[in-house]
Amino acid sequence: MALHFLDDELWFPDVEEALPDGLLAAGGDLSTERILLAYRNGIFPWFNDDDPPLWWSPDPRFVLFPDELKVSKSMKQLLRNKEFEFKVNIDFEAVIYNCRSVLRNGVSGTWITDEVADAYTALHNMGVAHSAEAWHEGELVGGLYGVQMGKVFFGESMFSLRSNASKYAFICFVEQLREQGIALIDCQVYTDHLKSLGARSIPRREFKQLLEVHIEDTKACRANVK
Repeated sequence: MALHFLDDELWFPDVEEALPDGLLAAGGDLSTERILLAYRNGIFPWFNDDDPPLWWSPDPRFVLFPDELKVSKSMKQLLRNKEFEFKVNIDFEAVIYNCRSVLRNGVSGTWITDEVADAYTALHNMGVAHSAEAWHEGELVGGLYGVQMGKVFFGESMFSLRSNASKYAFICFVEQLREQGIALIDCQVYTDHLKSLGARSIPRREFKQLLEVHIEDTKACRANVK
């Protein structure tokens, strides 16, 4: 298998052609059309500031089924006490800003470049990308953002300025998505944090099958996958 290089044409190779680490293609752009085509086919962008756009489809895929959400006793206590105020789409741009600047294990979200921030803000303005937020005394202190298509939510990044704030927003958001009939939350790759909340790995082939069931017009997009 070899890395595919994209040009201005709107297409992606089949995900089964990805390299062992999940890297599928390089190049192209971050137009809303290309990003949405990527998600429909189990692909997401992830790259550093000095790189061209890199497109990934790892196997296995890390996902959360909303009915499998795990809430610890300590988090249940915070939820009962309404430690934070949960809101959706109040300040999407601030969520992205914090996701790209807040240090996690000593590393900032350097992959959220200006180009990435602009692309997802455009998706938000289309009503496709959403932010889930935790507020405390009028200040945004944690949250996450991602893209919703059909009955699938594709999580992108999260941040926390206060202990448990991002986890609080995530739990509240998953419960809301479950009530709305969302069937699958894409977490992309393994993290201990998300595993503790109930996420698990599934084969990429199974992930693609779930997308075909839960995202409208997926079949129409296959014409753009070579």
